[in-house]
Order: sequence, then C-alpha cells, then structure tokens
Amino acid sequence: MQTIDITAPVIVRLSTAVDAPLETVWRLHTDIDGWAAWNADVEQAALNGPLAPGASFTWRTHGLDITSTVSELVPGERIVWGGPAAGITGIHVWTFERTGDRVTVRTEESWSGAPVDAATEELGRALHQSLRSWLTALKSRAEAERTV
Repeated sequence: MQTIDITAPVIVRLSTAVDAPLETVWRLHTDIDGWAAWNADVEQAALNGPLAPGASFTWRTHGLDITSTVSELVPGERIVWGGPAAGITGIHVWTFERTGDRVTVRTEESWSGAPVDAATEELGRALHQSLRSWLTALKSRAEAERTV
C-alpha cells in the first residue's frame, strides 16, 4: 500500500465526516474532470484516459499547473496520486470509510523538495488550508446532492 513520504518536511493529515452515501462521495472525488464544478480552488482538471493506476491527470490550482499520476486505486476505498510541481514532490493519499449513513474522508499529503525546505512553515500552512478547503467543498457538494 502506497503511503505519503513520512520524512517529508511538510505533512498534513485531515478528515471530515460527510452525511452522504459513499457512492456519491466517491463519484464526486474521482470524477477528476468535474472537480472545478464543485471545488473553487481547482481552475481546471482533466483525466488522460480511464481512472486506473498509472493514469495521469492535469489540473490547475492556486496558479500551479500540475500533472499527477495515480499510483493506487481501490474503488470506493482509496486513491493515491502524486508527482512533481514547481520543484515540490507531493504524495496524496485519500481514504473513504462508510460508517452507517456517513462517510469519513481522510486525506494525508506530503510535500518535499527545495521550495519546501526553503519555506516549510509557509507551505505547510498553505497545504493545510488547501486540504481543509477541499474537504469542505467535497462535503458541501455531496450533502447537497443527497437532499435533491
């Protein structure tokens, strides 16, 4: 099982409980082409081919153009992606756990590289805010779909 880089200078771990079916949360999160429709921090995103280990996707967030590669995919449970962007190597692990009618979404991400070494605290805060915003947006959209 792929994990984050536990030696990286920036590591953020967050979670949220979503009052929506696992299928809804998973579909929103893994429909990469649809991210910009519900996540204001994502300007655009496009998956290159089917979602599977080895697949890559390009996306733009916070002014950065990123290409990420999926390294692990367990449908309905776990997705891991990563890659370099602006000198930063990121590894991002997402897990989804059904608990009754709710889903606990956990995210953990590590950043390493020269830019991170030069501004560890600043980039740590930026990543924390970015992931908090992502979880909030995912929760909001999934719960809104549930009430439709």
